[in-house]
Amino acid sequence: MTALTLSTSAAPGLRADAIVVGVAKGSASTSGDLVVAPGAEAVDDAYDGKLAGVLETLGASGAEGEVTKLPAPADFKAPLVVAVGLGEEPEEGTAYDTETLRKAAGVAARALAGTKKAAFALPVADADAIAALGEGVLLGAYSFDVYKENGDAESKNGKAPLAEAALLGGKPRDKEYKAALERAVAVSEELNRARDLVNTPPNDLDPAAFAALARTAAEEHGLKVQVLDEKALVKGGYGGILGVGGGSASTPRLVKLSYTHPDADKHLALVGKGITYDSGGISLKPAGHNETMKCDMAGAAAVFAAVVAAARLGLEVNVTGWLALAENMPSGSAVRPGDVLRMYSGKTVEVLNTDAEGRLVLADALWAASAEEPDALVDVATLTGAMMVALGNRTFGIMANDDELRAAVHETAEEVGEPAWQMPLPEHLRKGMDSPTADIANVGERMGGGLVAGLFLREFIGDGIAWAHLDIAGPAFNEQGPFGYTPKGGTGTAVRTLVRLAERMAADELD
Repeated sequence: MTALTLSTSAAPGLRADAIVVGVAKGSASTSGDLVVAPGAEAVDDAYDGKLAGVLETLGASGAEGEVTKLPAPADFKAPLVVAVGLGEEPEEGTAYDTETLRKAAGVAARALAGTKKAAFALPVADADAIAALGEGVLLGAYSFDVYKENGDAESKNGKAPLAEAALLGGKPRDKEYKAALERAVAVSEELNRARDLVNTPPNDLDPAAFAALARTAAEEHGLKVQVLDEKALVKGGYGGILGVGGGSASTPRLVKLSYTHPDADKHLALVGKGITYDSGGISLKPAGHNETMKCDMAGAAAVFAAVVAAARLGLEVNVTGWLALAENMPSGSAVRPGDVLRMYSGKTVEVLNTDAEGRLVLADALWAASAEEPDALVDVATLTGAMMVALGNRTFGIMANDDELRAAVHETAEEVGEPAWQMPLPEHLRKGMDSPTADIANVGERMGGGLVAGLFLREFIGDGIAWAHLDIAGPAFNEQGPFGYTPKGGTGTAVRTLVRLAERMAADELD
């Protein structure tokens, strides 16, 4: 992973392969002309104050995500200047927001693949800006190449990721700046761990392999881990997880990861859907819908990463992660449409569609998590295509049985730069899941299918427990080109939201 350092050095004299500066579309006060953002004053001076004009000549507009490269002045020790667009210039006296900085750093880091060292002379108003730049660099430089002939050595069209980034304007001896950078490193490394898991092909990441990785991470970071294998699941009566995993030669697992702090008095429980491959089961997915189904464990990956990040950050809150792991395959032993499963809660479910399997494994894990009576319970899942229809490919939906928690999750997601939207749980949709045979069916009305799934999950939440459901089906896997600090493939969405929720609970900012 890219190494990060803080530096107070001036850009012209810094030994590096490139200097990154920010440019923006000027405000009305600057007649809308291209402007050089704060942090790059020394670079602009070296161009006799005409850097913006030179960039405009080269076609730069300052648009967000735009990259323009030009030779550095002769007296610079770095041979290259890279200008990255920041979008609209903020109003006078207002700093660039952290998400703008995060995206710009990510774009620049990706553009500098194959470079050993780059200095980032982007706007730094405070420690939060340093954290955003650090996250942007680490997330933007990410690559997944372990299955290519050259392994980790090369990526991005044969170029290795940016090796080192010096963040100019940072204060190496300032405790606040150092802490901000350390947090950025911990969160970004764990988010990239989630991306790795999502990108790993399902022949190498079945439930047992996922559980083994969780056990290894638990040992490394001082977490308690409990893994329920097929025999333990049978003994415990986890009918949902067993039913979904019954058609696969790879048997299911339920993993519990626990981080505890000796001074904590709050408990946050996280539950992740971990379908390591989803064929749809007997209700087989149509051709063209199977190729990316290795990503159906992105919720479990996010929960796994968030618990480890909480441990690395030493947060004063207890965080428990439940990973509901199974592979959904068609075979003679697979659950059939019309079968009835007895869930861990004792409730019976008529399975009308075996491709609505995520809610079945989540239901068992949610009931198990509820038994510990956490202060808040949040599940994360690539649950429904309906949520993608509603919100697109970059925004996840939030449903909850508690208005304050739903609003807090939304506020937190927006704070960390993960687009999200609050969704309702309309009571009239619950009737569509009535079953003449069982307590409830696993599907209901087609319209509003994402909301129906949320109503189903609500049935498996313990009394009095505040619960939120994050449907990340859209943003969990990016099938298009990279943008900002988001790569193609696994994105690691929801990790930063979960970590920030844990931080807010530790600080008594959540009831």
